[in-house]
Amino acid sequence: MDTWIGLMSGTSMDGIDAVLVSFQGKTVRIHETYSTPYPEELRQRLLLASQNHATPDEVGELDTLTGWLFAETAEHLIQNSSIDRSSIRAIGSHGQTLRHQPSGPGHFSLQVGSPATIAEKTGITTVGDFRSRDMAAGGQGAPLVPAFHKHFFGSGTEDRCILNLGGIANITWIPSNPDNPVTGFDTGPANALIDAWCQDQTGRLYDEDGRWAQEGIVDQVLLNDMLSDAYFDRPPPKSTGKEKFNLDWVKTVVQRHGKPRPEDVQRTLLQLSVITAVRQMPQSPAMTVYACGGGTRNRLLMKELALALGPIRLLDTGELGIDPQWVEPTAFAWLARQTMERKPGNLAEVTGAKGPRILGAIYPA
Repeated sequence: MDTWIGLMSGTSMDGIDAVLVSFQGKTVRIHETYSTPYPEELRQRLLLASQNHATPDEVGELDTLTGWLFAETAEHLIQNSSIDRSSIRAIGSHGQTLRHQPSGPGHFSLQVGSPATIAEKTGITTVGDFRSRDMAAGGQGAPLVPAFHKHFFGSGTEDRCILNLGGIANITWIPSNPDNPVTGFDTGPANALIDAWCQDQTGRLYDEDGRWAQEGIVDQVLLNDMLSDAYFDRPPPKSTGKEKFNLDWVKTVVQRHGKPRPEDVQRTLLQLSVITAVRQMPQSPAMTVYACGGGTRNRLLMKELALALGPIRLLDTGELGIDPQWVEPTAFAWLARQTMERKPGNLAEVTGAKGPRILGAIYPA
């Protein structure tokens, strides 16, 4: 039995999630999981680099240092499992995104976390750099998980919307009718702005369960100003990141409204995440929304999502067989398998690429 490792660190920049999985048909078996938080110094350096406050030398050093940490995470995962490492066919590593600029003549997506370093340190073939081939073909390079969602979460009896609540939120719309296309795109911020404002105002890395936001109220005027951002009305294909939705974006909008209470800003940012996700979902009375990602651990966020969805059911992907925390790393394990088997990993109708493409670069063991 072939097994695969998926390594993922998202726009929240809080650490690395790793899974050791096997695939059989449309079934995923997770054999082991492991998470490594970023050391605070490294996290701060990555954040600064993502805001263009880093020299080429510093970016190169971060690529190697992050690659070491990704490799160590993979090693801990293997050591904690009962799986023979000789069965591990490849590691799929997303890397850590520093900048994602999908538009313009010089469009690019930059991840650090050297796949060559991972392959060298682990002795296991590693697949990385998943986004650039799709972008070279005219696509956004994101989101890439909809192909995985379609394969493993599709249903012939139910319209499904997979809502990933990472730093950025993205949706995958999977109609029950196979003749209708799958759609997917980034809706805007999920945890990115909530976390950034919380850290700036309180020093805490995130607002656990939305408790601080619970102390505030939604500032409707402020919310309307945030919702006026052109990104939310832009038709797909589209993708975004912290290049746009960051602390400076929040402060720029807030400054136009005097001095609102910090907890009211926090509550308003949470509502922004809810509304921008729900408003951009295709409307189907028969659909169910399945959430995944770190945002599922924020009780207030999930409560408000359920209220905004009204009669539409909100569940999480655990109901479909994969715990919400492990969907994305599992997706990159699967994308590595697609690459190794010379099969496409993108959905052109989602990213806007000229067609299906085999993604990633392979670094042999």
